Amino acid sequence: MFRRLAAIAALLLLAAPGSAEETRRPLPPPLLDDTAVQGAAETAVLAGGCFWGIEGVFQHVKGVKSVAAGYAGGAAFSAHYELVGTGTTGHAESVEIVFDPRLITYGQILRIYFSVMDPTTLDYQGPDEGPQYRSEVFAADPAQKRIAEAYIAQLAQAHAFLRPVVTRVSLQRSFYRAEAYHQDYLIRHPDEPYIVINDLPKIAKLRALYPQFYVDRPVTLAPTRF
Repeated sequence: MFRRLAAIAALLLLAAPGSAEETRRPLPPPLLDDTAVQGAAETAVLAGGCFWGIEGVFQHVKGVKSVAAGYAGGAAFSAHYELVGTGTTGHAESVEIVFDPRLITYGQILRIYFSVMDPTTLDYQGPDEGPQYRSEVFAADPAQKRIAEAYIAQLAQAHAFLRPVVTRVSLQRSFYRAEAYHQDYLIRHPDEPYIVINDLPKIAKLRALYPQFYVDRPVTLAPTRF
């Protein structure tokens, strides 16, 4: 089922006119990156519109151990879907990506991230509008912040997009995991119209642009039958 819907999404991606900012070729690899292996796992927290799509993409990335949907940028008491949806909490719908730096670097994670969402739209992605859908890199430490800022500057110098990148970069305060029904959402609801139209094309784009990083079997938080 998932492969059939992914194929449909790929056709939609090729047929749709897309925005002027749509990435149709690989972005340049980051010139500044953390290539030193510091352990078996590192974490990246990224916001780029509805967390279902970003979660679904990174579940198919080589070297990723787990992906969780959640909230970042606000306080603990307001890290709830209904409150975040008001756009007044400071939170952005985000994903927490745990990855093996021996297989994929932080800079490569960012390269994929900037390719599958539109970093030139302020406070909205696709049909979703509001500050909770902004694009933001929540860096775990100053080193991640430097890599993210340097990559945004590199993309600007390369004129990778027709408009300026408005993705924010900040040091991470805290990440709060979203409600259980949001986890593994794309995997559990692959035929939902919102997913087919907005999110499966992101996975198709990952596979088309970066086949070296694509894996067919997604990682999940909960045991899932395929």
